[in-house]
Amino acid sequence: MQKIYDIQEKPKKAFLVSILEGKADDETKAQELRGLCETLGLEITAHDKIRVREKSPRFGIGSGKAEELAQKAKEIEADLMVFDFNPSPSQQRNWEEIAEIPVLDRQEIIIKIFADRASTREAELQVKLAELSYFLPRLTHKYIDLSRQRGGRYGTKGAGETKLETDRRKIEKRINLLEKEIEQVRKQRQQQRRQRERSGVPVCAIVGYTNSGKSSLLNVLTGADVLAEDKLFATLDAVTRRFEPEPGTSFLLIDTVGFIRNLPHSLIKAFHSTLEETALADILIHVLDASDPAIESHFQTTLGVLRELSKNAQNTQERPMIVVFNKIDKISAGALEELQSRFEGSIAISVKDNIGLDVLKSGLIKLITNANI
Repeated sequence: MQKIYDIQEKPKKAFLVSILEGKADDETKAQELRGLCETLGLEITAHDKIRVREKSPRFGIGSGKAEELAQKAKEIEADLMVFDFNPSPSQQRNWEEIAEIPVLDRQEIIIKIFADRASTREAELQVKLAELSYFLPRLTHKYIDLSRQRGGRYGTKGAGETKLETDRRKIEKRINLLEKEIEQVRKQRQQQRRQRERSGVPVCAIVGYTNSGKSSLLNVLTGADVLAEDKLFATLDAVTRRFEPEPGTSFLLIDTVGFIRNLPHSLIKAFHSTLEETALADILIHVLDASDPAIESHFQTTLGVLRELSKNAQNTQERPMIVVFNKIDKISAGALEELQSRFEGSIAISVKDNIGLDVLKSGLIKLITNANI
């Protein structure tokens, strides 16, 4: 898929900047930013974790610290800077002027990962919409210098301003067309969903934080061949497979894109037709990476996204959910016991070592029976 904007051709050297807020998950957020950049294929040359004592409107942090970071970026010959906070379009422009290299925020990194992973027409449409929605408010600063240099008489428009308006109209028109195409996809999904409902087969959605092992679980339970990598956002498309835990009992398993904290709103909006599959399922399997120290935060993030999706889908019904701890081969028995004491009724598995899958199947059968689905 051709992207509307490329900051550079595959920039390699990235200088990461994380903001420390004095919270318990500061280090986890910093590591997550690093993981996102590595997933995109960037080489991390430096990663500064700073505390912000003052904020200037120009940079979002103190001007002195901004100059210090910009100078370091030049010294280490970074190709780009990546922030874990979201500078405004004008702040992003100011950073690029002082650092003299492209500046990305966490949202753009995630969108670029989605763009690289999109492999179907539906995913490409959704990613393109998210890209354009993100890029549109930043378009002004692309032409600001040209407009200043080539401005005309009072009451006339400079070359930059004219070009800006032309490109803005093109992008808005493209966004409108994409939204119409995606709406058609959504209608097709609704039709498929109605057909499933008429069949009377329960639908179970596998949900969870990205890289928790959702696609691997779908593969091992159904024999599917969904791409399952130890990377963030390995799967973007909704995949549905029939699953029979025992003779006479069957339901449909759906796997879709994983969640992450502060998932860009443009992506949630663009991928709504895909994510809606999870919001309207009869049963949820919430997969958690038992070895991740931020497991509680990941659990709450997933619940938050599900609430937003259910609200948009006008589905306020509480659905049965089973919590599954995956990757228990990476933690001690004591740590697992402590986790399960916090999540009543949870099931511990290891897809990698084929541990606990029979217990999971029995749990799903019991859930279906008790819910009378």
